[in-house]
Amino acid sequence: MKVAIVGAGGLVGRRILSALEESKLPVSALVLTGHSRSVGKTMRFRGGEHPVVKTDVELLRRVDAVLLATPTEVSRDIVTRLGGGPLVIDTSSAFRLDEGVPLVVPEVNGPAIRHHHGVIAGPNCSTIQMVMVLHPLQQKYGLRRVVVTTYQSVSGAGYAAMRQLENEVRVWLASGKPVFAPLGEAFAYPIAFNVIPHIDAFTADGYTKEEMKMVLETRKILGLPDLPISATAVRVPVFVGHSESILVETDLTPDADEARNVLGSSPGIVVWDDPGTKTYPLPVMVEGKTQVFVGRVRRDLSSPRGLLLWVVADNLVRGAAVNAVGILETAYNMGLVQG
Repeated sequence: MKVAIVGAGGLVGRRILSALEESKLPVSALVLTGHSRSVGKTMRFRGGEHPVVKTDVELLRRVDAVLLATPTEVSRDIVTRLGGGPLVIDTSSAFRLDEGVPLVVPEVNGPAIRHHHGVIAGPNCSTIQMVMVLHPLQQKYGLRRVVVTTYQSVSGAGYAAMRQLENEVRVWLASGKPVFAPLGEAFAYPIAFNVIPHIDAFTADGYTKEEMKMVLETRKILGLPDLPISATAVRVPVFVGHSESILVETDLTPDADEARNVLGSSPGIVVWDDPGTKTYPLPVMVEGKTQVFVGRVRRDLSSPRGLLLWVVADNLVRGAAVNAVGILETAYNMGLVQG
């Protein structure tokens, strides 16, 4: 199989390359393309050195599958100029809600891949870890309502955001004084020792686009277009790893112990939950891991059919790269892409 990764030098692109290397996919040829800062560099893959070259649509037309780790507008432009040909798997928000474009988490709705028309979208990183947990609960108890608050790391906003956090921490510690103005352009406020309840642009109803991504993408993936969902997305001073506090209201009365067993036996989910030993997932513990981690599972005191969970995952690995490569693996196993 001939595979191309566009945006190979970025935070997500590098992790897609690693996930592809660890997969069992028979990659016979690899094309790495990227931004001008990455062009000319080499990256290792299965024992070989591969150069990063300038993105060229004609070059992409010669491969079987293209994995896009690119901003939304770049993804739209590349797909438009390709005009068909190789299977495109896009990690941006460009096509997620387009009718006729499958929005896929393989562990949840893998069969939807069969209905693609050349493009398959991967969801938002926060959506991925949430739907992987909601899906088995949906199958066991049914879903009535979801309320989620996210605690999202700065890596979700790219290299510049990580540099801003690092710079602000260094200045604060060196001066002994709080940083009251952002030392970078990634965030409107300082992120060091702070939390910012604002990710992406605000919409007319007071929600942010990030919050609405979680609402609309979750409904599409789970096949529940009317599922009531409310989300609050918060940026926190963590380099890698998104955390979520989720309240799930179900059709049937849930049992916490049973829910732990259901989640623990579901693909891609690890349950770390023992209050007696202070066992629960933390971002620092899950960096680099491919699974979604769940803890603090308990009945909601305010609702007879409510269940509360704490969900943590590496937003770059599990929340993007592993999902994209998993889509390609599923498509290959279905015979939808040539090897």
